[in-house]
Amino acid sequence: MNDYMVRAMSKNGDVRIFAATTRNTVEEARKAHNTSPVISAALGRLLTGGAMMGAMLKGDDMITLQIRGDGPVKGLTVTADARGHVKGFALEPEVIVPIRESDHKLDVGKAVGHGTLQIIKDLGLKDPYIGQTALVNGEIAEDLTYYFASSEQVPSAVGLGVLMNHDNTVREAGGFIVQMLPGASEESISAVEKNVAKIHSVTDLLKEGNKPEDIIRLVLDGLEPKIFDPMPVEFKCDCGVEKVSRVLISIGEAELNKLIEEGEPVEIRCEFCGKAYTFSVDDVKELLAEAKKTGNLRK
Repeated sequence: MNDYMVRAMSKNGDVRIFAATTRNTVEEARKAHNTSPVISAALGRLLTGGAMMGAMLKGDDMITLQIRGDGPVKGLTVTADARGHVKGFALEPEVIVPIRESDHKLDVGKAVGHGTLQIIKDLGLKDPYIGQTALVNGEIAEDLTYYFASSEQVPSAVGLGVLMNHDNTVREAGGFIVQMLPGASEESISAVEKNVAKIHSVTDLLKEGNKPEDIIRLVLDGLEPKIFDPMPVEFKCDCGVEKVSRVLISIGEAELNKLIEEGEPVEIRCEFCGKAYTFSVDDVKELLAEAKKTGNLRK
């Protein structure tokens, strides 16, 4: 089954919700970066949250979710658009931490540690919107819940989960974001709180065969949700020779000349998808000449 997300509203217009299944998306990220199980879980949760937050945008708007922590992963970055395309990477993809003793699950919080969550929205304006909050526990879902409440003043509940197979492939992944809209009634707030409290684990729901539509009905039980058309979700990187060339040019004239003198091909790997791009010495000379001509060159 292909990954997708669904958006819904309560009948009275008090509540909106996004729910997604993202197993293939997270598996693509795992293969691209050869992530360890705990990092697959951490990055997968952030990819799922990012895809749903991207769906809150319009047109060509973009969102970047960046976590920086004092745990061994050091950081995670995810970028998403409004069309269900999402990509991301971990600064340290092969981290191993002990299984959590309390419930024998992957200890994402320990891998991430204490730090900050930064949300950057490129809305096509002169300057992007930037919001930053402290991490609550590094488990990603609670950190996003706190971000929505403190930075955007939107009471929300976020549930995210990634379940791994013993061979380190992704078995299940998905999540939901439910938000109270301005003027929401106490009855609606109470109903959502009670329903969310009954959900023990997103991965348990997915393992039992629940689809995003089923998760929506559970979270908005009693609120008669109106479910809208599904949107595909996929791990998709928009890197290419042109973008990577700009990265190479950005190192400046002195460094480019040094590379030319060394006489060896230059390989640049996209940090989001791991794809490698090779530039011959002649390619570098051509890029340098073009950059000089257009004036887009640092000394």
